[in-house]
Amino acid sequence: MPKYLLQANYVGEGVKGLLKEGGVSRRAAAEKAVKSVGGTLEGFYYAFGETDVYVIAEVPDQASMAALALTIAASGVVTTRTTVLMTPEELDTAVKKAPSYRAPGQ
Repeated sequence: MPKYLLQANYVGEGVKGLLKEGGVSRRAAAEKAVKSVGGTLEGFYYAFGETDVYVIAEVPDQASMAALALTIAASGVVTTRTTVLMTPEELDTAVKKAPSYRAPGQ
């Protein structure tokens, strides 16, 4: 099952909700959301700096991940960035492929 890294930031009312509900409650909500699309939550971490929350999840396919990301974005209180994660084995498969490519100007 593909793995994804979600980087999330609380905005406006989302920050107020976090202060009211606490971190454990938001992790439980994230886990429920991921499970609702057939996935599993592997990690959920709060951070200082540019990103408020890092989430690692296994989700069955891109359409399911897109549905989850769109639902979160539609709330208007959390912004997210999603990154597809690859295993070392998947990268080994990729480097064995030989795509045809011509760089611009060459």
